[in-house]
Amino acid sequence: MTSFPKEELNRVVRLPERGHYDKDEIYPIVDSAILCHVAFQIDGQPHVIPTLHARDGDTLLLHGSSASRMVRHAAAGHPLSVAVTQMDGIVLARTAFNHSINYRSAVLYGTARLVEDPTEKNRALELFMEKLIPQRWYDARPPNAQELKATGLLRMAITSASGKVRTGSANDHDEDLELPGWAGVVPARMMYGDPVDAPTLKPGIPAPGYVRDWVKKLNS
Repeated sequence: MTSFPKEELNRVVRLPERGHYDKDEIYPIVDSAILCHVAFQIDGQPHVIPTLHARDGDTLLLHGSSASRMVRHAAAGHPLSVAVTQMDGIVLARTAFNHSINYRSAVLYGTARLVEDPTEKNRALELFMEKLIPQRWYDARPPNAQELKATGLLRMAITSASGKVRTGSANDHDEDLELPGWAGVVPARMMYGDPVDAPTLKPGIPAPGYVRDWVKKLNS
């Protein structure tokens, strides 16, 4: 299946022409984001928790403390909704109503299981670290037994999803096009700075080349 069926759960209602249901459109949005927000409900009270994520095929890996309520609640089989958003620009229009932002967003739905097998857990944690900085997993001490026990890892099967994307400039009404105010887009993107040594770093240990190359690539 290369796309998610459009149904009541995932259907984009507001401006449906911006909606996307193909995995080739949705997954790059998910993969390009560092953080996601996980929504769940306990005893009628909604909660939203920001956390790291990584994707492994049609499953989403979520990371947290093994004692966190999100991990414990999701591990019990309760449904989750996960959102990621990337902002690409601020759209200034001639009228206040038509101001907007350019963005790429995705909302995923599914239920998760707790990853408990040490081999599978290590593999999932490797995916997390390699998503942050490629090659870093092989340059750091792997988790020990105590650290693995303290880490809660969820594997959520993505059963439904949709994406929504806005691009382009201001959509002013024809009758407002002669107004004297400026209209256009202020592009936006995340920038990364040069690596900063830890205060406890031993002298003579430079930042790895793969870290500097990754920063340069992200900023290009």
